[in-house]
Amino acid sequence: MQSASYERLAAALRDAYAGTPISPLREHLPPSDVDAAYAVQEANTSYWQAEGRRVVGCKIGLTSPAVQKQLGVDRPDFGVLFADMAVGEGEPIAVGRVLQPKIEAEIAFILDKDLDLEHPTAADVIASVAYVLPALEIVGSRIANWDIRIVDTVADNASSGLFVLGGPARRLDGLDLRGSSMVMTRGGQTVSEGSGAACLGHPLNAAVWLAGEVARRGRPLRAGNVVLTGALGPMVPVSPGDTFEATVAGLGTVSATFAA
Repeated sequence: MQSASYERLAAALRDAYAGTPISPLREHLPPSDVDAAYAVQEANTSYWQAEGRRVVGCKIGLTSPAVQKQLGVDRPDFGVLFADMAVGEGEPIAVGRVLQPKIEAEIAFILDKDLDLEHPTAADVIASVAYVLPALEIVGSRIANWDIRIVDTVADNASSGLFVLGGPARRLDGLDLRGSSMVMTRGGQTVSEGSGAACLGHPLNAAVWLAGEVARRGRPLRAGNVVLTGALGPMVPVSPGDTFEATVAGLGTVSATFAA
């Protein structure tokens, strides 16, 4: 495909943010051409940066084997996090900020060193991580009815929306991230459960994959970046007035409240 086609699809996604989802992009992209989908994502990332939005990290998606099977893929994907996607705990969130919103609990890393190796190891990631926190990601889709496959979600910035960081911030020392259990509640009722092992076997595995992938694509992780390592359990639809709280064993809690 030509760059003009990527720009056209990127513009269609930007227009959808106004409130009207669009038909699947796989109607216009080769169904397995992930590089073409990332070219669409990059077109929007560059556009938004030129408009003044600040990149603050990355999110990893499709880390669950069940979701990968559902979409017919065998790999995760990534999207870019911007500063205006960050929401503070206790800050009411308007449901309309994200199209077709759903929420999932994750483990977040905060880096204090650049991680720009094209073939990093877990040791490289560990050496670059300053803090670990529980997080909630409010995902969304600009594709109508969440009718997505791999090229749709990649082009759509990995179905990103907003994110909330909880606490307290902890060092990696002594944490069992693989074995950490997660329970997310809505109004006190459990709606999602999982563990660190659901995230590519270990959140560090997800971070290793991400670091290499973004470095090879020319957008390496930098000191200060937030890395959302992927869902620990099933995502849950969001409605006005909902309050969610996720507890990750050994890490702490994180909550999000949606305006009525």
